[in-house]
Amino acid sequence: MEQNHVKTTPKDVFLHLFNIVTFYLCVIGFITLFVNYINALFPDPLNYYFSGISAGVRWASSVLFIATPAYLISSWMLSKDIKAEPEKRELKLRKWLIYFTLFISAITVIVDLMVFVYFFLDGEITARFFLKILVVLLVAAAVFGYYFWELKRKGEKTNIPKILTVIVSLVVLGSIIAGFFIIGTPSDQRNRRFDDQRVMDLQNIQSQVINYWTMKEKLPENIAVMQDNISWFAIPQDPKTKEVYEYRVLEPLKFEICATFAKPSQSKGVLTSGERYNEPKAVYQENWDHEAGRTCFVRTIDPELYKSKDKVNPEPVIVK
Repeated sequence: MEQNHVKTTPKDVFLHLFNIVTFYLCVIGFITLFVNYINALFPDPLNYYFSGISAGVRWASSVLFIATPAYLISSWMLSKDIKAEPEKRELKLRKWLIYFTLFISAITVIVDLMVFVYFFLDGEITARFFLKILVVLLVAAAVFGYYFWELKRKGEKTNIPKILTVIVSLVVLGSIIAGFFIIGTPSDQRNRRFDDQRVMDLQNIQSQVINYWTMKEKLPENIAVMQDNISWFAIPQDPKTKEVYEYRVLEPLKFEICATFAKPSQSKGVLTSGERYNEPKAVYQENWDHEAGRTCFVRTIDPELYKSKDKVNPEPVIVK
């Protein structure tokens, strides 16, 4: 039995818990989204991977896109119940959840400031660091301020909740749309995955060409002769068009492999449409940078680096 003889019904439990959980999801998604935006706009040369940032943005956008309407609808239903029964404003469940949210937001502000002071004293004074700290601080402070106000108000009529609903909706919608300009549209992301697969296929072809030359001391005449069922090497095809990649012998030790790409590579510097990249090179410093469209990569085999099997392990000489 609650104050003023108002009982907590199963409906109340469902709405309050659903409302607070979706609210937490919105906050986490919003912070995650802007942290990834900051990582994309202010890349760290020592720790930057566009694929990870893109995945983070997609996840955060998905959370916001679903959780925000769910939170707003459940808030509207709770507000409707309280208008019908003003005594429900004093439900213990409601107050427990509000105080718990105030506690979490206050702790977040304190920890955020601690992190700021610690890394500032450690010499971390980059723009990306300040912006991340600022995002967490502003969100946590806004949450604390809103729920503190909600806890103290006595049910008087006000348009503030409606205004906040419009503001939150616009901010969330704008934040999701911003991702299209920072990391690209869903179509851009799909094209990039196709391009990543093309680069992997060309790397496999290159490895097979080198292996062929190592074993036979000559380059394969065409791409078909590299088909090897024993070593499980099948000739790769373009993942979208299903066409075989181009391969040509230019000189006894020089060859080229070609593919048609949908987008410029992710290590071309600052590009348009939100394509800002500074991704580390491949392990062996191989250059796989490419523009959109047909691109060929010329490779020259160094006989000293890729010695044939017989030269590396010569047969022992038998003395009679």
